[in-house]
Amino acid sequence: MKVIVTSILVDDQDKALKFYTEKLGFVKKTELPMGDAKWLTVISPEGNMDVEILLEPNWNPSIQIDGKPAAAEYQKILFKANIPATVFGTDDISKEYERLKALGVRFTMRPTPAGKVTIAVFDDTCGNLISIAQQ
Repeated sequence: MKVIVTSILVDDQDKALKFYTEKLGFVKKTELPMGDAKWLTVISPEGNMDVEILLEPNWNPSIQIDGKPAAAEYQKILFKANIPATVFGTDDISKEYERLKALGVRFTMRPTPAGKVTIAVFDDTCGNLISIAQQ
């Protein structure tokens, strides 16, 4: 078994696509209309081209908690608790940190040693904290 698609909840798919492609350097792979949303995926030009990240809308009205979209509430809880939604790898975290900062990406944690890895955390502007790690 292998990972082929993993989801990142986003509050705006178009804004997310712009951030993930223009700032992070991912490439759009698929964009298919699906009602009010779309099946929108990106891939890393540095990684396995078979692994897609689904930029999934957080507002699905059919799944609610206390009258609010459950995915959006979950996303807000993770963000407030400073828990990254996912982790992306890099071979040179200092270089990647400086590159992203120069593009205006807001970091909540500078590159910080954490055992055998160094991690940094940034805000993806779509409701998530994302970690980058160098092993």
